[in-house]
Amino acid sequence: MLAVSSDVVPPESRGNIALVIFVLVQAFLTLGLYTVNAIYGDTITMPCPLEVPDGLMFGKWKYAFFSQEENKALGLYTVNAIYGDTITMPCPLEVPDGLMFGKWKYEMPNGSPVFIAFRSSTKKNVQYDDVPDYKDRLSLSENYTLSIRNARISDEKRFVCMLVTEDDVSEEPTIVKVFKQPSQPEILHQATLLETEKLQMLGECVSRDSYPEGNVTWYKNGRVLQPVDDVVVINLQKIVDRTTGLFTMTSSLQYMPTKEDVNAKFSCIVTYYGPSGQKTMQSEPLVFDVHYPTEKVTIQVLPQSSNIKEGDNITLKCSGNGNPPPQEFLFYIPGETEGIRSSDTYIMTDVRRNATGEYKCSLIDKSMMDSTTITVHYLDLQLTPSGEVTKQIGEALPVSCTISSSRNATVFWIKDNTRMQTSPSFSSLQYQDAGNYVCETTLQEVEGLRKRQTLKLIVEGKPQIKMTKKTNTNKMSKTIICHVEGFPKPAVQWTVTGSGSIVNKTEETKYVNGKFSSKIVIAPEENVTLTCIAENELERTVTSMNVSAISIPEYDEPEDRSDDNSEKVNDQAKLIVGIVVGLLLVALIAGVVYWLYVKKSKSASKHVDKDLGNIEENKKLEENNHKSET
Repeated sequence: MLAVSSDVVPPESRGNIALVIFVLVQAFLTLGLYTVNAIYGDTITMPCPLEVPDGLMFGKWKYAFFSQEENKALGLYTVNAIYGDTITMPCPLEVPDGLMFGKWKYEMPNGSPVFIAFRSSTKKNVQYDDVPDYKDRLSLSENYTLSIRNARISDEKRFVCMLVTEDDVSEEPTIVKVFKQPSQPEILHQATLLETEKLQMLGECVSRDSYPEGNVTWYKNGRVLQPVDDVVVINLQKIVDRTTGLFTMTSSLQYMPTKEDVNAKFSCIVTYYGPSGQKTMQSEPLVFDVHYPTEKVTIQVLPQSSNIKEGDNITLKCSGNGNPPPQEFLFYIPGETEGIRSSDTYIMTDVRRNATGEYKCSLIDKSMMDSTTITVHYLDLQLTPSGEVTKQIGEALPVSCTISSSRNATVFWIKDNTRMQTSPSFSSLQYQDAGNYVCETTLQEVEGLRKRQTLKLIVEGKPQIKMTKKTNTNKMSKTIICHVEGFPKPAVQWTVTGSGSIVNKTEETKYVNGKFSSKIVIAPEENVTLTCIAENELERTVTSMNVSAISIPEYDEPEDRSDDNSEKVNDQAKLIVGIVVGLLLVALIAGVVYWLYVKKSKSASKHVDKDLGNIEENKKLEENNHKSET
């Protein structure tokens, strides 16, 4: 004998077992099998119909649902109906000849019949018995098909179709099963947050108005949550509505979360039976805010760069991996003996090189700590001399560029926006050495760390003059050039000796590296002396040159007189030319004197004044030639 108690059977299985027992009881009544009648809610007692054999090893019980085909095989006719729809039950019997009338009845749990509908085959009238549960709900057709409107759970009975003739009464049962799909499960009374290491109510999964009763299962991330002592506690409660017979299933979940449950999706699924078999329906998934204590503290430097330089602003950020994260920390700064209490950030502005060191942060209770090292890069440059420096040509000028930095620095020089190949060194300054010098240094690894200083070098010198001349190709004019060197740039003036007049029609070349040239073009009809005057803030320099008339050829000096040797050669050439010209003049004078002597006796008195004039002119010309030679 097996006693099945509502206290022993798991709640989620009671409805299924009750339904199976009901079906089996009805089937067994029809088949003449062993039948047990039970009152809903009471204890079902089923003695084993078998005799206990010798050598028995064990005994087992099982239950099963029968499909409509299986029920037919057992001699039963089953009609499945949806709650609220119309139940249609054709009479399983063939209408015999001589039929007098047909009737439908259903059987009470104790086996007593209750007639509900009658139809006469002769009078063609239909009568419905006064049964309150079926008032205004029945319809019996001519072929004795019974229809019951608005199917209820109480309609789940064993109905019998009876066909009566004068000689026989035929009966055939029909089993009615009613199904009701539950509402979609929803999680109510949700926890606002979950705390680790603490068993707490996560929520209640509720599914309403189901028949037969279903079952509720909890899931986490798509996997079934199995009960575990003090970790996962599930309680299922099934309540039946006495009026409708529908079940409401409520499953509560107590859960002890862990840190890994962050972003975990919790849901519940209700399993129920329909006309076509077992089905499921799932709730909307929920994600809970899981609180857990801080286990690790981390310090960061923002912006996240290893190349921090002097003048930067940096932010120390301390964070804990708990949820919710801690809001206050202690920051330990190099040179400070006590921690500085602050929010999760500590800002340092315009950092200097002395800020290099180890930085730490901890929770307020100093239970956890993390550290990081900050290096503040720096770069110093000292240029000696710097600024504006004025020196005299030929002087020496030592220049040094000293670097001090946190890493190896790259140094390069720039003169007048052009990068130099070597560092400047001045043992004897020249005009071309003047300019703007820049010593610049950078740290390649540290973006934006660059220093530079400037030296503006001015090379001064007194004016230096050298003159050259040449006869132009047309033989009609001569070009006189005054080569000037000095700084500041000398002002040049030309004068003609004797007349003292100033020559304004001059041309100047571009002033480069302290040098330039001034030239004039003249066509003298007689010998003249030109004077070139160059003057700057330091001194006034004057140089003169004799220029013969254009009718007298003379040696042309080259314009480029860049060294002393060329000057000596030009001086020697001038001496030779002077000597030759002097000899020619002496010969000419001697010839003139001889000619005059020959003619003297012929026209002595007549030409006295004229000859004297010629002699005076020759003397003047000789004096001029002598000056030229000198």
